[in-house]
Amino acid sequence: MRRKDDTLREMLLNFARQITDTEGIEAVNIRTLARKAGVATGTVYNYFSNKDEILFALTEEYWQQTFFEMKTVITGRSFCEQVQEIFLFLKERINQSAGKLMNSLGDMETVGQARMASMQSTLEAVLIQCMERDAHIRRDIWDETFTKERFVRFIVGNIMISLKAQEPDITFFLIMIRRTIY
Repeated sequence: MRRKDDTLREMLLNFARQITDTEGIEAVNIRTLARKAGVATGTVYNYFSNKDEILFALTEEYWQQTFFEMKTVITGRSFCEQVQEIFLFLKERINQSAGKLMNSLGDMETVGQARMASMQSTLEAVLIQCMERDAHIRRDIWDETFTKERFVRFIVGNIMISLKAQEPDITFFLIMIRRTIY
């Protein structure tokens, strides 16, 4: 069996991204991708078994980039301000191309949820860092049951629910956080 070339895979993803950006998600398919990349259709199948896998790879790449960029735009002084900024940043990204990509995954939803769990772990780590920088958070609230990690997991879960429900804001949730930790 021939070894896969990471450079070729990245090139294929770049062409898939170009197709998505210029012609729309519907235009992405194995044949079109092969033609754009100047390779045989079978070569594309060595990397992606179907359109959903291509779109999933693009979605995963998009979220990795989003989380990287998110770290640079979070500037709030308090933890609650930072949670608000994260929510608004993610909401904007979902309203742009991320939402279209995610909605196009079709049968890959279950696999996508498993891989998104790792993305949520990244978000949880960012929130713990934000929390640790806020000197106004009461230190006496944490114990073996009510840990920072569990609290942050609860916050991320609620952010995701609010994003999925297309909530305009998370004001009520921020009040709950404020009343709990300050």
